[in-house]
Amino acid sequence: MSRKLFGTDGVRGEANQGHMTAEMALRLGAAAGRYFRRAGTNGHRVVIGKDTRLSGYMFENALTAGLTSTGMNVLLLGPVPTPAVGYLTRSMRADLGIMISASHNPAKDNGIKFFGPDGFKLSDEAEMEIEAMLEGEIRLAIPDNIGRAKRIDDGLGRYVEYAKTTFPARDRMSGLKVVVDCANGAAYKAAPQVLWELGCEVIPVGVAPNGYNINKGVGSTHPEACAEAVRTHGADLGISLDGDADRVMIIDETGRVADGDQIMALFARRWAGKGILQGGSLVATVMSNLGLERFLQGHGIGLERTKVGDRYVVERMRAGGFNLGGEQSGHIVMTDYATTGDGLMAGLQFLLAMAETGQRASELVSQFETVPQLLKNVRYQAGQEPLNNAQVQKVIAQTEARLQGQGRLLIRKSGTEPLIRVMAECEDDGLLAECVDAVVDAVTVAAG
Repeated sequence: MSRKLFGTDGVRGEANQGHMTAEMALRLGAAAGRYFRRAGTNGHRVVIGKDTRLSGYMFENALTAGLTSTGMNVLLLGPVPTPAVGYLTRSMRADLGIMISASHNPAKDNGIKFFGPDGFKLSDEAEMEIEAMLEGEIRLAIPDNIGRAKRIDDGLGRYVEYAKTTFPARDRMSGLKVVVDCANGAAYKAAPQVLWELGCEVIPVGVAPNGYNINKGVGSTHPEACAEAVRTHGADLGISLDGDADRVMIIDETGRVADGDQIMALFARRWAGKGILQGGSLVATVMSNLGLERFLQGHGIGLERTKVGDRYVVERMRAGGFNLGGEQSGHIVMTDYATTGDGLMAGLQFLLAMAETGQRASELVSQFETVPQLLKNVRYQAGQEPLNNAQVQKVIAQTEARLQGQGRLLIRKSGTEPLIRVMAECEDDGLLAECVDAVVDAVTVAAG
């Protein structure tokens, strides 16, 4: 069975358009409620968090209606980071956790992500079963068993206190000046509070959400806003989160940006040196830079690659017993602390590295030389399969042959948009551009 509704990270799309409607959310809530009640867990409790998009109110109410109609009791957390939902699902013994967010996407989009009772995102198989239930008649609860809903005031506070426990060097934070860019999103309260209570002087950016400005010119997809604030205030570090705070970019005191690959390289090297890198390997996706792979090899650390999506990183981590993984885009997954990417906790781990080594951020953000990487996207129409075109396949094979021994080529369909992503890595800039353009041109013609 193919997935029609779920993508690489839950259900996502433009709010009030296509499949992303209140009606769909109501039925999805009912299907998820029935699925988890069927699993025979106790309490029939679900926690729902959201980011700061205006449409979050609509989806929160629709999901609540669907869930309570199948007998689930709903606890509404309000705006909290995605990792807080993962943590609170398990901490509060809920059967299900839901985060309403489109992550780094613009405010017009929204999404729905599910967490199981263990706090981890649902598997493909579970999502497919829920999606299949949407096709049929969803059995509702009898009147006496309809669920209740109530707002929970201390959910954010629980997460804040837990996040602080992951940082053991708070006595060394005094006087450290940190810019934190919350992207006008879900962490606009939590992140500044955690850093301030740990002793930092905090310069907050992107902490005035209005329902429309999430990720707009701020956050991890626009790290220049945080970099400018770092330089303006003479800060020691910048932590730039995305709209739901499961991604992070780190900015050093000069304004230089470190992506997820550089952050993972630092953590992997440090954890390996401490003997706490489980399995002796890092888990990353096929998008991570070839330079990261070479860096890890040079330090005797393995690299396990997965397809794109932090949920696939986590699945491989759990299957192989690894405790560190993530994505170039800034998802940093540390299963000793969290069940999904947590930008704030990754920022705290970077601060810990500064505290323990006595080094400035600029001495830590560049762990390896990146291999030049070029990524281009080609849009196609619904129903098209340009990668199945014979000429496209021929060009791809020819391009792979040209890059053999010098780099690599990666072509994949986006899990959230009708795009073909063409990426190549090669130290020869000219060859790199020729290879990517050849594939892009072939796909463009096929997509007609």
